[in-house]
Amino acid sequence: MRHIPNVITVFRVLLIPVLAWLLVERSYAGALAVFAVAAVSDFFDGVIARRFGFMTEFGARLDPIADKLTMLVTTVMLAAQGWVPVWLAAAIVLRDVVIVSGAVAYHLMVGRIAISPTWLSKLNTALEFVTLTLVLAEAASAADFRAWLPALFAVVLVTVLASGAQYVWVWSRKAKEDAETTP
Repeated sequence: MRHIPNVITVFRVLLIPVLAWLLVERSYAGALAVFAVAAVSDFFDGVIARRFGFMTEFGARLDPIADKLTMLVTTVMLAAQGWVPVWLAAAIVLRDVVIVSGAVAYHLMVGRIAISPTWLSKLNTALEFVTLTLVLAEAASAADFRAWLPALFAVVLVTVLASGAQYVWVWSRKAKEDAETTP
């Protein structure tokens, strides 16, 4: 029972190659369904873990990886197919590269790192999920969001840049403080 959130997270990881294949095949309706299942299961594994105290280190590490890989695959594939602007995909990928590189550098230079997502990062992730869902719905001809997408792309870009800068600022300060207190 305690591992239900982890099983759901592993399931989400296993959906990533399915999602990628559907996007390669331009089966946007199927990709939309898989993406929606990933998003809903992400919500529920978090609720279950917090509500019942089923949080584990494994889940804490794998959950954000599953989120990032799902977003990365979807964003890059949709950008390659012209559904998402390349500048937005580049900003999203660059932000994640900066965060991961910073975390690795912090771990190597300072020690163990326990990054908690900020409210701005959570907002960014939610906006990315919503935007990618609407893009997939548009690509699948399930709805017409063309009028909304440029504004959403701009808002996502702002949150990508702001949350990336926030991570750099917070973790640079923390690394400096830790370096000053370490003999």
